[in-house]
Amino acid sequence: MKLSATEETLMHHLWSRERAFMKDLLDAYDDPKPAATTVATLLKRMTDKGLIAYREYGNSREYYPLITRQAYFATHVNGLVKKFFNNSAAQFASFFTTQAGLSTEELESLQKIIEEQLKKKKP
Repeated sequence: MKLSATEETLMHHLWSRERAFMKDLLDAYDDPKPAATTVATLLKRMTDKGLIAYREYGNSREYYPLITRQAYFATHVNGLVKKFFNNSAAQFASFFTTQAGLSTEELESLQKIIEEQLKKKKP
């Protein structure tokens, strides 16, 4: 399941709102806003891919995501790790921590997360 860049932008708007009508989604875009027909086409494609669904209220449709932001992100990160880091999360983490320009606070936050995960894994 891969979203195009335009689909991904629309999905971010939908994740942020959890449920939204077409008007709400159009309002979420910065100017210049896309045409309503463009957003309708994207919504149709994403519905066909099984990533979103909708509930009808008369002539209106309220859209909602069928996949969480976290699940989508995890799928992409796992694909990235597999494709570029020999399926090694450690190699990815090493690259990320040395190349991403993280601040001291961000590195300390990551260290805390790793320490918490280590505590959970130890018997």
